[in-house]
Amino acid sequence: MSTSETPACPTPTIALRNLTLGYEHHPAVHHLTLDVAPGSLVAVVGPNGAGKSTLMKALAGQLRPIEGSVQGLAHQRVAWLPQQSSVDRSFPITVQDMVMLGLWHQVGALGRFTAQHRQACNEALGAVGLHGFERRSIDTLSGGQMQRALFARLMLQDAPVVLLDEPFAAVDQRTTDDLLAVLHRWHRQGRTVVAVLHDLRQVRAHFPLTLLLAREPVAWGPTAEALTEAHWQRALRMQEPFDEHAPVCSGAHVGHAPHAAREASA
Repeated sequence: MSTSETPACPTPTIALRNLTLGYEHHPAVHHLTLDVAPGSLVAVVGPNGAGKSTLMKALAGQLRPIEGSVQGLAHQRVAWLPQQSSVDRSFPITVQDMVMLGLWHQVGALGRFTAQHRQACNEALGAVGLHGFERRSIDTLSGGQMQRALFARLMLQDAPVVLLDEPFAAVDQRTTDDLLAVLHRWHRQGRTVVAVLHDLRQVRAHFPLTLLLAREPVAWGPTAEALTEAHWQRALRMQEPFDEHAPVCSGAHVGHAPHAAREASA
């Protein structure tokens, strides 16, 4: 991803319209309606099992809605970083080769990487503190080093929308601070960044907007208004385990005006 302060392509508005998501027609996220304005920095929080990762899969185009729609991302390049536990660390590939996979939108599956591409890779690795790691095998990296390498790959994707699922889980504080700086750089560039997080203090310190989920929207808007103790306690009360025998829900639409926190209807 370019290190300049200007994004390479326009950032879309993400519009969720009565979005219900789940698996085998059983809902895990119910009736979510909201708009994410271009260039927003958004945290998605909620109790375990709240549907946060399910929502990210839908935004990344990996999961089709049961009902409703995700608008604004069709034909857009979206950079998605799933939870680190989903990455196969045993695959025999170097750090440089893995990071350069972020350039496939330029070279294609059969294209050749040029000296310019390798230079861009080296610059991205330097930006995340991994200068000199180019020839290391990924199975030799610590958890924090691996996350830095994955952020370098996101940089090379140069996408207007960046989706992160628990990007700071199980990494040290120095790595977290360095990667938060990268995230804020993307925000300054006008990219839309949506991240699933569990550290509420981190959310309050770094994310202007928050979506609080408990399998349905509890609150959405400015973090100070959405992430209140009352809203969090309500989310805990609403938490329910995933039930594979639950029927498809048909509740009323839950609408939220952009950038206006309000408690979702029961």
